[in-house]
Amino acid sequence: MKRRKFIANTAAAAAGTIIMPTIIPSSVIGNNPPSDKINIGWIGNGRQGRGDIMGTMRFDSAMVVAVSDVDSNRMALGKKMVEDFYAKKTGQAGYVDVKSHADYHTLLADKDIDAVMITTPDHWHSQPALEAALASKDIYLEKPTSLTIAEGRVLSDVVRRQKVILQVGTQQRSSTQWRYAAELVRNGRIGKLHTVKIGLPGDPAGPEAAEMPIPENLNYDMWLGSTPEVYYTEIRVHPQKDFDRPGWLRCEQFGAGMITGWGQHHFDSAAWGMDTELTGPISIEAVAQFPKSGLWDVHGDFMSIAEYKNGITQLTSGNYPNGVRYEGTDGWIFVTRGNYRATDSDPVSQENNTKALNASDLKILSSVIGPNEIHLYESDSQQGNWLDCIKSRKEPISPVEIGHRACSVCLVTHIAMKLGRKLNWDPDKEKFVNDDEANSMLSRPQRAPYGTNYVKI
Repeated sequence: MKRRKFIANTAAAAAGTIIMPTIIPSSVIGNNPPSDKINIGWIGNGRQGRGDIMGTMRFDSAMVVAVSDVDSNRMALGKKMVEDFYAKKTGQAGYVDVKSHADYHTLLADKDIDAVMITTPDHWHSQPALEAALASKDIYLEKPTSLTIAEGRVLSDVVRRQKVILQVGTQQRSSTQWRYAAELVRNGRIGKLHTVKIGLPGDPAGPEAAEMPIPENLNYDMWLGSTPEVYYTEIRVHPQKDFDRPGWLRCEQFGAGMITGWGQHHFDSAAWGMDTELTGPISIEAVAQFPKSGLWDVHGDFMSIAEYKNGITQLTSGNYPNGVRYEGTDGWIFVTRGNYRATDSDPVSQENNTKALNASDLKILSSVIGPNEIHLYESDSQQGNWLDCIKSRKEPISPVEIGHRACSVCLVTHIAMKLGRKLNWDPDKEKFVNDDEANSMLSRPQRAPYGTNYVKI
């Protein structure tokens, strides 16, 4: 029984009164009455989050009841979007009064909130997720899972210790072609897998940008969070008038560029077919171009080579088609998103990206996976699967440890890009072998009071 329902019933009994239930048509509230819904708080009301929260609200088992953002304008728009959605769905204006929290900590302190969706900028992923787990909230966390190996390891350990459900937003796992491609590979349809080629673009350099006054609606100090203090300019943060692609995606201070931005999607999907979801490479080397000037400083074109203990070589470059190509002794399979797009600014040309699945022999793609063969986890919605698992307490399709491992491939690749030499990696100890310089990059200094280092666990 929900806490608020228990309190209401207890109070009524104590007063010696009888409360007659109000009959509300299921057409208004869906198949789940309000007392059975999963109350969700939405942290980070920007571009990516708007799609994620809409994908969540379409399920009757969910009810978004609170929003939080350090930009009060975006928070107000998030509140309005949620309230408008439910008003249209139920035909009742004011059906829900969504609470607004300028500081997400007060949202986490609300005992009536069961779960949180975290769709903040990348440098604000691990800390609120860690704190949500400590508050016993279930979590939907946009990728990348972390910006360092160290904070990702802490997050995974605490989430599993607290036994909360954490779903990583690697939604390719909920698209049929990615699962089917991995099943075909795992069941030997292309023979022994030896090479995986991943197409992943870089980002362009950006202009110089002068300091600007901090908008009154933005808590810029909190937005910077654990990262160093730097002057405000709009293209470093996010647009003030729309939800176009934000500039922070191209600043190493807040992320690592496409290697983490799209990399966690593709490395996660590749690991599904490689059967390496809970480990990582044993060596990695990479070369990359970095801008010599301008505000945006993440990597451009790059090439990386990772070797795995099982003998598979993984090659990643923007020169390959965007997607994952598995190569075996008896053929190959290529899988991509096809017509599916996560956002309108996906860095993929639609006209050249419509075939979601291809193979050296098309007969491979009509192969049926037998009842006694390997069948992988099935889901048709990343958000729907998360909600189902909150109810059942079963592991979601993209759990925290698998997310951490996929993110780790991104992060060790980025370190190899920066150092420009081959690195030997121990995926069990999560340390580079005999390399103090590389190991010093497994964590970042954190600006107090922000960061996972300052969270009591």
